[in-house]
Amino acid sequence: MQRKDSYTIAVFSGDGIGIEVTEPCLSLMRKACALAGANALSFNHLPAGAQTYVETGTALPEASVAQARQADAILLSAMGDPNIRYDDGTEITPQIDLRFALNLYAGIRPVRSIPGVPSPLADERANSLDFVLVRESVEGLFAPQAKGTLTNNEVATETMVITKAISDKLFDATFNLWQQRQRRGKGCNRVTCVDKANVFGAFAFFRDLFYAAADRYNQNNPTQQVDSSRVDHAYVDATAMNLIARPWDFDVMVTENMFGDILSDQAAALVGGMGYAPSADIGDDHAVFQPCHGTAPDIVGTGMANPTAMFLSGAMLLDWLALKYNDEPLARAAALIESSVDTAFASGKLRTCELGGSSGLEDVSAAVNAALESQT
Repeated sequence: MQRKDSYTIAVFSGDGIGIEVTEPCLSLMRKACALAGANALSFNHLPAGAQTYVETGTALPEASVAQARQADAILLSAMGDPNIRYDDGTEITPQIDLRFALNLYAGIRPVRSIPGVPSPLADERANSLDFVLVRESVEGLFAPQAKGTLTNNEVATETMVITKAISDKLFDATFNLWQQRQRRGKGCNRVTCVDKANVFGAFAFFRDLFYAAADRYNQNNPTQQVDSSRVDHAYVDATAMNLIARPWDFDVMVTENMFGDILSDQAAALVGGMGYAPSADIGDDHAVFQPCHGTAPDIVGTGMANPTAMFLSGAMLLDWLALKYNDEPLARAAALIESSVDTAFASGKLRTCELGGSSGLEDVSAAVNAALESQT
């Protein structure tokens, strides 16, 4: 697609610290775009979340979804409140509802070390991690078309759904992501399917589709082949162990929804925790970008919210738009945000509360903005 004169971004500020980190992120994105010579961003704020549910009886209004569909991209902050629940006792999760509504099948969870942010691992190689977990996001054990059952308060069941239609799209997106990383000189040229095919037939099916997608990718990309010796699979339990023992061996991983939910949180702990973990959920026509952390009601109003994951999610949004619309200035803006985050933390003076420090929202925002301005 051709570069646009302006881009409309649907913004869901959410709940709790989600509201607190949203405006600093929008301000940073505007500033980075201006410095990079990118075209204007127009932010359309839309209601959704636990507080919206309290006020309207609906956590994700249809009007919000309709306007999000019309946007060029969607920026979503943390949503939910453990004290506000549906009548059946489950938490408010409009962010998951939005994935289903827009069929956002590919959850992208980058795991990248930030200079100055300590890893819990002693090995020096843990300070230079750069890999991506791709999580299938609309099927698996989260599939809405396969509700769990409870029979006579004696037997509970859940159903895992894996379809060829969604898996093919997921794996195609995975290999395209690998290609993008290779062009940028990232990663170790490896694509891994994480499954439990030795026990579950559904995962054997999932793995077969993965290898078929690798063949399909090579047929469609004769000038940038993925070496078959670097396309592999691993059981989820072994992967969980190796994420701690040898995380630097990974490049691009792809897995089922529930496994991805667990492994992505584990991986985030290697680079500082959820406050440093951005994400995207991408489909054929739409994409949502959001921090992986929750609404943290215990620190709301204290100024201790960490905006880093939100900043990096904003950078991912700009980079996705840049690729979709062939817009190099947007790519520069995304790179400016990422490098500014790295510069701000590199000295080690910033230490957020989840890492035992006292640097809060204003401290991190000021440092990242100062680093951005220094790049002009």
